[in-house]
Amino acid sequence: MLPSQVVRRKAARFVPVLLAGLILTACSGQGPQQTSNVNIQGPATGRSDYYLQQAQQSSDDSKTDWQLLAIRALLKEGKYPQAQTQLGQLPQQLSDIQQQELLLLRAQLQISQQNVTGAGQLLSQVKPGDLSSDQQVRYYALQIAAAQNRPSLSLLRAYIAQEPLLQGDAHQSNIDATWQALTQLTQDQLNNIVINADENTLQGWLDLLNTWHANSQDPQMLKAAISDWQTRYPQNPAAKTLPSQLSQVKNFTQASTSTIALLLPLNGQAQVFASAIQKGFNDAKNGLMSAAAPQTNTAENSAAPATTDTASANGAADSVVSPAAATMPADSSAQQPAAAAASSPAASNARIKVYDTSSQPIAQVMQQVQQDGATLVVGPLLKNHVEEVANSQTALNVLALNEPEQIQNHPNICYFALSPEDEARDAAHHMFEQGKRQPLLLIPRSSYGDRVGKAFAEEWQTLGGATVLQQRFSGVAELKQGINSGAGITLSGTPLTVQAEQPQSVAIAGLTIPAPQSTTSAPAAEASSGNVDAVYIVASQNELQLIKPMIAMRTSSRNNIALYASSRSAQAGAGPDFRLEMEGLQYSDIPLLSGANPGLMQQVLKSFNNDYSLVRLYAMGVDAWTLANQFNQIRQVPGFAIDGNTGKLSADTNCVVNRKLAWNQYRQGQIVPVQ
Repeated sequence: MLPSQVVRRKAARFVPVLLAGLILTACSGQGPQQTSNVNIQGPATGRSDYYLQQAQQSSDDSKTDWQLLAIRALLKEGKYPQAQTQLGQLPQQLSDIQQQELLLLRAQLQISQQNVTGAGQLLSQVKPGDLSSDQQVRYYALQIAAAQNRPSLSLLRAYIAQEPLLQGDAHQSNIDATWQALTQLTQDQLNNIVINADENTLQGWLDLLNTWHANSQDPQMLKAAISDWQTRYPQNPAAKTLPSQLSQVKNFTQASTSTIALLLPLNGQAQVFASAIQKGFNDAKNGLMSAAAPQTNTAENSAAPATTDTASANGAADSVVSPAAATMPADSSAQQPAAAAASSPAASNARIKVYDTSSQPIAQVMQQVQQDGATLVVGPLLKNHVEEVANSQTALNVLALNEPEQIQNHPNICYFALSPEDEARDAAHHMFEQGKRQPLLLIPRSSYGDRVGKAFAEEWQTLGGATVLQQRFSGVAELKQGINSGAGITLSGTPLTVQAEQPQSVAIAGLTIPAPQSTTSAPAAEASSGNVDAVYIVASQNELQLIKPMIAMRTSSRNNIALYASSRSAQAGAGPDFRLEMEGLQYSDIPLLSGANPGLMQQVLKSFNNDYSLVRLYAMGVDAWTLANQFNQIRQVPGFAIDGNTGKLSADTNCVVNRKLAWNQYRQGQIVPVQ
């Protein structure tokens, strides 16, 4: 046979095969193209206008997929009305894959509208096993977003299920968020947790929490306990990638307190407050915190010459570095710290230098502190000075005695303040824990009242509470007019709206849910007294003495409205008549003024002529010494807490020291602790 004939015959055989291949490719071409270009189960990186254009140009089955991608992009861009319109234009008949994607999109829209209940109902219809890895990440992210940062067992399970799907920063964020949710579980929740036998990862996390609880007050023991836990749970995600807070513990070192710089205004209007803090700081430093602590000199010592420095209990001289020289109180090596009351280190040989912040710019003070070789700074006291120090990028460890308006998170700065906002936040927690859900604030018509109201409302909403009501008063004169006219107080108020906690975007593992483009403010209508179950009163003792009977004038005792007050009403001179009039009212105050150490309280009250305000500042000075000596613990060890004289002290992630106050109640003319 000729070669040319062979070639023609072979070519003839391949023609049917080639045609068949082309036909099959043409018939199935839409499938591979859809998989690569219209894959609704994969990432959607394009913009909504591109997907909408593709949907308009498609007339086959891919049109619905393009529409679903467009809706997903619209939600990502925060264009919720357009997304809602596109959802309404989808066909009724959808494939199983399209139906699962639609459930995710509708749930995301519900979350963006703050309808977490509706989102939860939609997510319950999703079949996680039918989702791609990308969809599963979004599914668990939506579950997490719907939880609204409220810790629960279901939230922990969502984080744990999402973790294997993540990498890089998103994976570390998942680990950190799991730990945060775990540590925020209440003791009641922990006591009632029931997990499945195969939930080994969750069991490991719970055991890590127990390890932390058992050792959080001793950093060295906690370091060893974490290492032991990692050995026992080598496959747990947290054993391979520790939560950031616990990673800090592994690198923990004790802060040096050999030379402490105490920054206070020793002249001007703030001098009397600084002197009280200084006395408390030095009494604690010198070990004079027993109930039988001897009388020591007070504010008048600030006028003494610098040459009259006294030796500390261990022989180290305390000097005053300022134009207005001041001396430390005389010390006594025979005194020992109290075993009860607040924790406070024994007498120390640390060297303390006091710097006057009222005589020169704070930048110069900090420069001098650095040159003098200080290892820790306590202060300054005034808010504007704290802001300057926070902005100075100093490398020194700083325990500031106030908070700036905008908290800056620096690894070497903590903020400790006795602020009314701090007390209001503690009151919100106390009332919420007692089951109150509809509080009314009775606060002064002033900037002070504004600050307290804003802090309470923000914390209340963080706890999951609804809108807080407020009612204002101007002082004793206005209250007396109400008494004389028989008007009383009706316990009705207007909603206290706060701007800082507007709905914000949620970004979890690559899923971003922007905040709605427009929000509706709370109505200004008044609420009836029947809707109020608790009243938080911020008033002086004289004002409170008028307010409580005015409430009784307009409300029945059967209403069972609980009354709470801030420490502003707790002052000297409250005799038996006042205590009887306040029957049932709860109020907060620092432990030192709540009977934690009665002997010390009487001693300090005598030193400050029963001025409760100065006693609180004295207690602040005592706690500042304790915090200074445990600076790295409070800065680096999550959950580390101190039973201080100003409250139970712990720090948040920005190292803002929070105070849990003591709560007392007037009962049959007596003051008793709230159980």
